[in-house]
Amino acid sequence: MWHGRLPVNTLTWQWAAFDELDGPTVHAIMAARQQVFVLEQQCLYPDIDGLDPRAYHLLGWQVGDGERKLTAYLRCFAPRAKDAYQNDVVLGRVLTVQAVRGTGLGRQLMTEGMRRVEQHFPGCRVRISAQQHLQRFYDDFGFVAVSDGYMEDGIPHVDMHR
Repeated sequence: MWHGRLPVNTLTWQWAAFDELDGPTVHAIMAARQQVFVLEQQCLYPDIDGLDPRAYHLLGWQVGDGERKLTAYLRCFAPRAKDAYQNDVVLGRVLTVQAVRGTGLGRQLMTEGMRRVEQHFPGCRVRISAQQHLQRFYDDFGFVAVSDGYMEDGIPHVDMHR
């Protein structure tokens, strides 16, 4: 059983298309997204939006005490996978669970995410709809704001490109 802060040095990454994920993994993804975006951020929105089968999923697993726990996650759409007219890679649902915030795992997640994007979609522009309070975080990864702030699901956001 996990207690307190989780050690970040036991992290393993998994990159997979939706049909490569098993039931327990999909459950872990949905549970983490629900905890962060619906419960912690008190945001009622349709997280199960029908787009997961068209996305790649990057999962950061903490391994220890004979079990694993999903602690970092993002989903990634190849060009034209989310929007037939969009030539960008689109990142979304970027999260770390509360137990690992402040440990640098969010930076590890974005570093690994950008590495996977460059490996699978070289030369493509990357787009993200960032929560405005995280704009400087994404600036550090080369993202630039390309819109004014706007409200999405009751939270201020800004569109960013890299």
